Amino acid sequence: MKKLEGKKIALLGSRKIEEISKIVENMGGVAISRPAQGTSLRVDTKLKEHIELISSGEFDWILFTTGIGVETLYNTAQEIAKGEEFIKVLQNSQIAARGYKTVNMLKKLGVASQVRDDDGSTAGLIRSLEAYSLKNKKVALQLHGDPAPKLIQWLEEQKAQSEEILPYIHHPPEAEVMEKLLSELLNGELDAAVFTSTPQVRNLIQFAREQGAEDRLQKAFSEKVIALAVGKVTAQALYDEGIDRVIFPEHERMGSAIVELANHYQKISVE
Repeated sequence: MKKLEGKKIALLGSRKIEEISKIVENMGGVAISRPAQGTSLRVDTKLKEHIELISSGEFDWILFTTGIGVETLYNTAQEIAKGEEFIKVLQNSQIAARGYKTVNMLKKLGVASQVRDDDGSTAGLIRSLEAYSLKNKKVALQLHGDPAPKLIQWLEEQKAQSEEILPYIHHPPEAEVMEKLLSELLNGELDAAVFTSTPQVRNLIQFAREQGAEDRLQKAFSEKVIALAVGKVTAQALYDEGIDRVIFPEHERMGSAIVELANHYQKISVE
């Protein structure tokens, strides 16, 4: 018998759905697409202003939290003929990065990060930054359309002057899809829900909250449905929202996450 035999698994992401579905199906499971990501729109005017500030050496520290954010900033810098200046300033600035995708994207641009997280999470980035004094320092904080309250609060506590840079602003997913997903979760029609980013977590919880079903959703995740996260950052977002039973792989890879889920089911079937 295959490890995911008969398991109905909702995929909340919107990227690489066919690829992930294939992995699930190869293990005997049924993959259902329920995109909860919403859409991301680039905010051009503000972004260009921030590129100008970075390129003029306005900041002492630049904190990057996503690879796609680094790429978007660089592409925007090129659009306004500031690409070379932008890279030069980054190469001579104090750079902190969260996540391997962010570090790899910076490397591609020839930029080294002096500080990086120790586990792929925002908390890990904060731990690594604690060795430095950020008092009265000007800090640019690149986010991906999703707030990082703990990091912002920590910067305030350090008395740093921070400026948030949001290359993308998230818009909520379709209400019809969310209604269907919430109903399936609450009625025990799904065995697992796969989260590949923090906005998916926030969107689902927010939608459940608006329907007065947040407690019931948390109960569903503690009893019937398994919450599967692609990595530590997404897992932490689930924990923050009161979902305590979360499975995630040690290394942030979708294939590894599905294997982790399959192993979990195999383990409990043996028990």
